[in-house]
Amino acid sequence: MAQVGLGWFCSGCSCGGFPLQKLRAFTVHSATKVTDIKYIDCSNNHRNRRSLVQLNTSSIEKKSNNKQPRKTEHHLWMKRDSAESGHKALNLVRIISELPNDKEVVYGALDKWTAWETEFPLIAAAKALKILRQRSRWSHIIQVAKWMLSKGQGLTMGTYDTLLLAFDMDGRVEEAESLWNMIVHTHTRSISRRLCSRIISLYHHHHLPDKVIEVFADMEELGVKPDEDTVRRVAHAFQELGQEEIRKLFVNKYQCKWKYLHFNGERAKVKRDVWNG
Repeated sequence: MAQVGLGWFCSGCSCGGFPLQKLRAFTVHSATKVTDIKYIDCSNNHRNRRSLVQLNTSSIEKKSNNKQPRKTEHHLWMKRDSAESGHKALNLVRIISELPNDKEVVYGALDKWTAWETEFPLIAAAKALKILRQRSRWSHIIQVAKWMLSKGQGLTMGTYDTLLLAFDMDGRVEEAESLWNMIVHTHTRSISRRLCSRIISLYHHHHLPDKVIEVFADMEELGVKPDEDTVRRVAHAFQELGQEEIRKLFVNKYQCKWKYLHFNGERAKVKRDVWNG
């Protein structure tokens, strides 16, 4: 039995309406939830009228009725486990760190690493290269990257950039030049400015100004615009070769007319010719 406080009173008839206290004590006998419409009869000697009182359903029943069925999402691809590729990458780093500097031994161990794979673990190998780069393991980067390229995997600008950096830091300029020539002939129209900047930085680091000029000539032929660091290195190469007039023409054409200076903790944009920079 539930007691419902209505708070309503009868109006519109000559009985004057039920007292408010009497309506509050009105009870509804029901074994289930109240969902129907109930009527209260008001009668006197002259007329009979009915006042309509609608009882609201409970809030719990409203929430259950408004609840929508959850949609099932269907995907046409399988989600790869990033943690699994991370464990594989760490395993590869551990394997390569324990091997001697012997090509046959290294390639054999790396082949065993992929022996039970249905497809080449390219993501794990890329993560391993990133870990080795963070740890400055340049010789190991060269071993893994060369093994990947021999398998026809990782033929991307990111892999080439990492390998050229490893060649630069390990002092293997001839191998870097061979790789660069292969890239130019294979990916003629898709060489990025970042990769050109990398090989120019390598030649500049090893004091080869003529090679810097050759790469810049390839950039002009391919329509690759040099960045600010590349402009500075190429200008330095022209200066080392004694080609001052060409250096001035080059700087006037490619060097940005503006530069940024930090003054009193603020960044200010100024013209280069004003500051002789």
